Amino acid sequence: MKTVFIDYSGMYYSGEKASLPDNRSGKFVQLRKGDVEYLVFSPSGLTAYHAEIVERFCRDRDIDGVYNAGKKRFDIHDPAWTVAGGGKFEIDRPGKRLRLYDNSMAYGRFDPRGLRERILQVEALKDYSVLIE
Repeated sequence: MKTVFIDYSGMYYSGEKASLPDNRSGKFVQLRKGDVEYLVFSPSGLTAYHAEIVERFCRDRDIDGVYNAGKKRFDIHDPAWTVAGGGKFEIDRPGKRLRLYDNSMAYGRFDPRGLRERILQVEALKDYSVLIE
């Protein structure tokens, strides 16, 4: 499975990669379509809820979806897409550490099986130590 890393931090912090804080945290979701997995990270100040991350991801790619009745979850209409789960993240750039933990109230816990190995295949994270709790 190929893993694509998407980080919305640049949208929250001035848009420049160089201006990203060395240490940042937020929430993430794990989406899948076919044999491609998307790990989408977003600072909590930009998207307070996992559903907002899924919505932004879908809107950016013209993927149809809608919030459920309680607006707790953004559901994707295309059955080829699945939200495997979500959690929280912490990134320490100078220490090259990534921590993934917790779960999403809307989508449940992310799927950790083989995740560390797939993350280390992502160019931006290949030199990081990955802690999955």
